[in-house]
Amino acid sequence: MQIVQTANRFYLWLADRLQQISPLFDLGVRLWVAWAFFKSGLGKVHDWDSTLYLFDYEYAVPLLPPHVAAWVGAGTELTLPVLVALGVAGRLSALALFLFNGIAVYSYKSVLLSPAGAAGLQQHILWGTMLLFIVFHGPGKLSLDTFFCHLKGKKEGS
Repeated sequence: MQIVQTANRFYLWLADRLQQISPLFDLGVRLWVAWAFFKSGLGKVHDWDSTLYLFDYEYAVPLLPPHVAAWVGAGTELTLPVLVALGVAGRLSALALFLFNGIAVYSYKSVLLSPAGAAGLQQHILWGTMLLFIVFHGPGKLSLDTFFCHLKGKKEGS
């Protein structure tokens, strides 16, 4: 019986410590996934001719002409990650970036679903999972959503 009580106390102590550092984990998830997309957006803008070529010949974005899709893609990758990183409209911006990620996979499926593209597909799956974590759990305590909700006298924001 003593072992069970000791194990229970240790578990409660560990759970409390993990709860205390969970805001840092939430922030880390937001920063990691935001950086992946933001970096991609910077790459698109940095070499715009290559970006236009890829949208003309490689990416099959549905419903949009290639040049419009290139502008929308670059704009999305440069704006939504900033909102996700800061935790502004955290759930909504993460959901929008999740949908964008899905469109990217669909548009580039000829490469991502090939054996050579398996690593790229795994990255998109990881990013999508991280974004869904934010969608379902919110951006966390270290976010502007939470800060503004506290200013209004509400509990943790979403």
